[in-house]
Amino acid sequence: MNHDNHNNFVPAMTEIAREAGALLMDYFRKNVAIEYKGDADLVTIADRSSEKLIRERIRSQFPGHDVLGEEEGLVDTGSEYRWYVDPLDGTTNFAHGFPVFCVSMALEYRGKRIAGLVYDPTRDEMFAAEHGSGAYLNQQRIHVSKIANLAECLVATGFPSHKRHKNPNIFFYHQITLRTHGVRRAGSAALDLCYVAAGRLDGFWEFNLNSWDTAAGALIVEEAGGKVTRFNGEPFEINSHETLASNGIVHGALMQEFEKIIAGRGLEPLPEVQALRK
Repeated sequence: MNHDNHNNFVPAMTEIAREAGALLMDYFRKNVAIEYKGDADLVTIADRSSEKLIRERIRSQFPGHDVLGEEEGLVDTGSEYRWYVDPLDGTTNFAHGFPVFCVSMALEYRGKRIAGLVYDPTRDEMFAAEHGSGAYLNQQRIHVSKIANLAECLVATGFPSHKRHKNPNIFFYHQITLRTHGVRRAGSAALDLCYVAAGRLDGFWEFNLNSWDTAAGALIVEEAGGKVTRFNGEPFEINSHETLASNGIVHGALMQEFEKIIAGRGLEPLPEVQALRK
């Protein structure tokens, strides 16, 4: 394979993702056992088996490349190429039989992401993008939405599996719910980002995501014409602790809302439970 032509990577990624997705679906139908990584983070044999498969395929086809994966960490040889692999994004959903999960892979060359792919095996939806070449769903070009009014937007977010009660996102969730058409919390950041790219969502935000959660999805959003930054508009990096993605048109409005929330201005109080019982 000619590594000077980066367009060669997505077809290979697609084959790997389909194979990993088929493996996940086999485990999904079997209701595999759940293990815990710490107090709340789940892991299953499906996560480990999927990552093992993906690493083996990458090693076979691209033997000089480095790989960073959720389950096995980083293999760093100093290569100019680095893969970011989430073998099963949405493990909690998967473990509970909730069919919202995916395989996510991205490839970086000299610190710049050049290809990203997210595969949802439950719907057979393959989201893919190459830097400078647009974004695609099942080989059909996709674009972000054109909604310009925040009140008409459908947006998404996520919450950590650990110490949710200490996470500030509940305040963001409450305020943004009041200022948009709705907020969804489906449990897969990679798919949420792809849904922004496809115009199914108009925005997405989340705290403290890992590089393998966002590397592919953020590139797909950007190649679909969207925008990805930190909450204050600073450039997004895959190790950023803040991820804000949108169709670009409502990005400024979302940042204004986040600025007010962080400053504590104009916040609607949470309702009293007693009031709800009247």
